[in-house]
Amino acid sequence: MDIKALLEEIKASPFIVVEVAAPHTGVVEYVVQEAGVGVKGPSVSWRESQGTLLATILRERNKKPLYAPLKGKIETVFSEWSGKFVEAGTPLFTIRHYLTRDEVIKAILKQALYLFNAPERAKYYFVPGIDKKIKGAGHESVRVKDGMDLFIVSRMKRETVLPYSGPQGNIYAVYFQHNENVDTGRPLIGVCPKDQLSLIQDVVNRVRVEWEEPG
Repeated sequence: MDIKALLEEIKASPFIVVEVAAPHTGVVEYVVQEAGVGVKGPSVSWRESQGTLLATILRERNKKPLYAPLKGKIETVFSEWSGKFVEAGTPLFTIRHYLTRDEVIKAILKQALYLFNAPERAKYYFVPGIDKKIKGAGHESVRVKDGMDLFIVSRMKRETVLPYSGPQGNIYAVYFQHNENVDTGRPLIGVCPKDQLSLIQDVVNRVRVEWEEPG
């Protein structure tokens, strides 16, 4: 993997544009009305915040708030919906979000690691022995090999064991949460072969040093 080229590619386009759509039907009243306005996403600090209020949607005589899902700047306001009834999924804003250091690392790792994906939409859990090891020593301590029983798949009150399929290595990243429904094709884990561990760590360290985040 050409680390330098990969970093330069991300630096050339360090933003993502996220669409914010109406979560349900109702009449839209815009709070943020112009492009270029800076917004904040939800905070998980000691004083939790929902993020910047973008609009309200009147539904069954109740105003439901619509908050910014992440930090960035408003790129587009679809103001033609102001005061009008919209269906769920109608685009109301787009936000330009500058990638954080951690987001850049995650994006690179998804290219560098072997991703083992969910074969179906379901809830996934590590088998008890692996789960115990992860809780005690972290997921990086788990070495996997092809055919090894790794997950319990829970769907429609049915549980089956899912073996790992892929190269031998250590679990470097876990992409799902406990009791979460994971969509088909979404990564469950990222595996790093032992002989590539130093390269992967070099990528992570380099991003931590070189990536500059806006204030």
